[in-house]
Amino acid sequence: MVEPYLGNPKRTIEILQKYHFMFQKRYGQNFLIDEHVLQKIIEASEIQDDDFVLEIGPGIGTLTQYIASKARKVCAVEVDRSLIPILEDTLMEWNNVVILNQDILQTDLAKLIDEQNEGRKIKVVANLPYYITTPIIMSLFEKNIPLSSVIVMIQKEVADRMQAQPGTKDYGALSLAVQYYARPQIIATVPQNCFIPRPKVSSCVIRLTRYDNPPVKARNEKLLFKLIHASFNQRRKTLVNSLRNAKDQDLGAYNLTKERLEGILKKVGLDPNIRGEALALEEFVKLADAIEDEASTGS
Repeated sequence: MVEPYLGNPKRTIEILQKYHFMFQKRYGQNFLIDEHVLQKIIEASEIQDDDFVLEIGPGIGTLTQYIASKARKVCAVEVDRSLIPILEDTLMEWNNVVILNQDILQTDLAKLIDEQNEGRKIKVVANLPYYITTPIIMSLFEKNIPLSSVIVMIQKEVADRMQAQPGTKDYGALSLAVQYYARPQIIATVPQNCFIPRPKVSSCVIRLTRYDNPPVKARNEKLLFKLIHASFNQRRKTLVNSLRNAKDQDLGAYNLTKERLEGILKKVGLDPNIRGEALALEEFVKLADAIEDEASTGS
């Protein structure tokens, strides 16, 4: 690509030195300096010329430039105020970019999308700070905003957990939460030397394609996720013991005694001695629905 594109060490260092930028540990800042990886992210994003793209944590605008060259409009949300002048510089040639100095977890995304994209579906593309990856991704799904896909750079360990299957060591509450809303697919593994500064861990580009019609849906999603979290808090225990020992007060309201749980598990075709880590998402949904049914009938 031609100037003024960023994406290589030389151009990145020039910008950082020009503005005397100091990396902030509290923001988990690691800037991409590999054009091949940037191109992979853009290809995985499948950005069309009518797309509205939300970028979280644009940094100095490296990935933003690539996105802006493809999309109709880009909204880049950056929490670090010191990066705003740099973004205004590196993105000055793109008139389809809006820069917001905000914390993404405090941003009213529904309002933003309604105002800037008339409530239509958006795509999210980001090189996420690793310390806050999970809250950001789950917030995107749980807020039920119009969303077609999320393509993000995250810690490899977290990406492995997102796509893990029952019975594996990486399988857990995060796997189930992500797979309830979207189909995960790892696009590429990215080594540490693709960043300034180098992170201590390997990274992955992962694509999360939001379901238009989810394969399974619990009647009480709040109960479903409480059951999932309780099941993995003590993952070596049986599901019955994990749920009975759960500290969650809301679960206590369901009076999940050993006898009652064993009866519900048999009713949905599960072994009373099964562990939570062996249950697929569909089985957790059946369990949640069965517990909800018993509560509503008072049985």
